[in-house]
Amino acid sequence: MDHKQFLATLTPLERQRLTSTSDRAGLLHLLGHFGAIAVCAAWVYSRAPLWPLMMLPLGVLLVFLFTLLHETSHHTPFATKRINSIVGHICGFVLVLPANWFRYFHLAHHRYTQVPGKDPELTHSKPETWRDYLIHVSGMPVWVSQWRTVLRNALNKSRHSYVPEARKPLIRIESRIYLLGYGFLLGTSLVLANYALLYLWLIPILLGQPFLRLYLLAEHGRCAFVANMLENTRTTYTNRMLRTLAWNMPYHAEHHSYPAVPFHKLPELHALIEPHLRETENGYCAFHRSYTGALESAD
Repeated sequence: MDHKQFLATLTPLERQRLTSTSDRAGLLHLLGHFGAIAVCAAWVYSRAPLWPLMMLPLGVLLVFLFTLLHETSHHTPFATKRINSIVGHICGFVLVLPANWFRYFHLAHHRYTQVPGKDPELTHSKPETWRDYLIHVSGMPVWVSQWRTVLRNALNKSRHSYVPEARKPLIRIESRIYLLGYGFLLGTSLVLANYALLYLWLIPILLGQPFLRLYLLAEHGRCAFVANMLENTRTTYTNRMLRTLAWNMPYHAEHHSYPAVPFHKLPELHALIEPHLRETENGYCAFHRSYTGALESAD
């Protein structure tokens, strides 16, 4: 059974229940995520004992806003569209990933998942050697790519085919607003000689990025180049804390099979679809042991 056949087995009532969005569920989860960021940031800012070490969990919490940005691109974490948009831009600004541009990028990824030449996530191939793996996990290539994308969009030099021509002015304005925001923050920090931005954002996000790279590599790494979402996307079994941090996106084959399902309904969808999953892994450590084991023979 492929994902389309599975979806055909769902009753109208099941579809309605699974795709029901909720401001309450989304805002409660958001409160937890933003609250944890605030606690870590306050610890660092006040220079409480061991504050330099606290930059790591702060960074992990910040970079995993990517999973929320990803959800807002589907307009699913909140029932109110405006909340999705505002939260998406907050996450996009923190991550240097303009929300509107990312939405078109991500929808193209869903439309052409694992299709070489069409899936934008395959523009850069997955690491096949130890050297490439370590560079990939460092997060440096993605930072260079993201800043280049923002600058190119702002200068109207974007050639991304997945962005509709009619929306390119919006993408250009969006990137310019983001750049103005970054410039304002940098200028204010220099004028006031206040380097909190460095310790509360830039250094933590660099420290956290490798954890996001390790997490994201499991979603499609070494999956088949086929149309079936139950086969080209991996669900990774993990603990509740990581599922919470990642807005339930470890249920990734479920998400790709039925993107209209909000994060808080994915466990319910998982219970229905689990017998048909083709790509699963029992934890992220197990995935990377397998992945790096193949690198040793390929390098």
